[in-house]
Amino acid sequence: MAPKSTTLTTKVESGSPYQLNHDQVLKASTALLKHISTSEAEKAKKGGAQNLLAENDDDDAESTPIWLTLTTKKHISDKTKLKPAKVTVPHSLNTSTTTTICLIVADPQRTYKDIVASAAFPAELSKRITKVVGVDKLKKKYKQYEAQRKLFAEHDIFLADDRVITLLPKLLGKSFYKSTTKRPIPVAIQAERPKTDGKRIARAKGEDAPKSAEPKKIAAEIEKAISSALVTLSSSTNSAIRIGYASWDAAKLAENLEVVVDTVIEKYVPKKWRGVRAIHVKGPETMALPIWLADELWVDEEDVLDESVVKEIEERVSEKKNKKRKTRGMDAGEIEGGEEKKQKLLESNDDKLDQEIALRKEMLKKQKEDAAKELDAVPVVVKKTKKTKKVAA
Repeated sequence: MAPKSTTLTTKVESGSPYQLNHDQVLKASTALLKHISTSEAEKAKKGGAQNLLAENDDDDAESTPIWLTLTTKKHISDKTKLKPAKVTVPHSLNTSTTTTICLIVADPQRTYKDIVASAAFPAELSKRITKVVGVDKLKKKYKQYEAQRKLFAEHDIFLADDRVITLLPKLLGKSFYKSTTKRPIPVAIQAERPKTDGKRIARAKGEDAPKSAEPKKIAAEIEKAISSALVTLSSSTNSAIRIGYASWDAAKLAENLEVVVDTVIEKYVPKKWRGVRAIHVKGPETMALPIWLADELWVDEEDVLDESVVKEIEERVSEKKNKKRKTRGMDAGEIEGGEEKKQKLLESNDDKLDQEIALRKEMLKKQKEDAAKELDAVPVVVKKTKKTKKVAA
């Protein structure tokens, strides 16, 4: 009797025909963490003598990220957005008390420096915020590439006021934006405008910008930002989201994974679950383990072409390929009769060249004969010279 296969989709309470299978998620998480642990142990054995300058294995496991890869049938966004989306997860991704934070704010920066240093701001979080810098100072002091690299190396996490987050790619350059490791995380640190019927009231002309929020409110927003999973929305069908670390247990990792999947699909994926093609989990140097795979590779029936249309497209493509091969074969003399045609072409070109050379020789010969005849026709005048008598001495 054949063993029962584990289904990867089930009916959910929300009414969607798809859902992650919790057992499958837990199984994949356990297998991935075990594989990473085994690989690290094998590397340590092969490495021989221990490197005293290297960090501890526990630190390596703590910093080894686990990624969720989401593949969609269509692009999540029409264009790449500079402000990443934040997903609140049950287990924070930044719990270390030793990580340093750089806070980039809208001017004046002195306002936010005073807030971070105030007694109303949590002391533990205040110690971690080692730098507060405004946009004007960022333009003046960190204009050079070397200064940007130094700033990048000095801090572990970068937070940015969501009012200036879109200005940072130009100000910080590729040092920060060539990867997502330390890309600035948006955080709301200004006071909220009053609302009517759930909508914010527009600011009147000439009205001053809203003041900064209360210290406790800013601290709560910062804690929320550094604890969230970040989703970079780009014009691509593949998205990689950091959901945990190799030092976590499988249950903890699975909880974060399920929350991130549900939130991202419900908020950002076109057609929601219908737009998802595959979900995998992986480490930095491991193969991706499948968690969920779609049965259909399209979203709507309109995306599926008829067999006749597909056949016509394939014929056109094959015709183009044959034409390219034929022209390349003619140049190389590879196709049948190609070498003979090429040789005939060369011979015909040589014959034409010989004829031109012969005609030119005939013309030159005729020109010489005509010139000689003209010289013979000209009479030669001989001048008589006077004879002088010699006088005897």
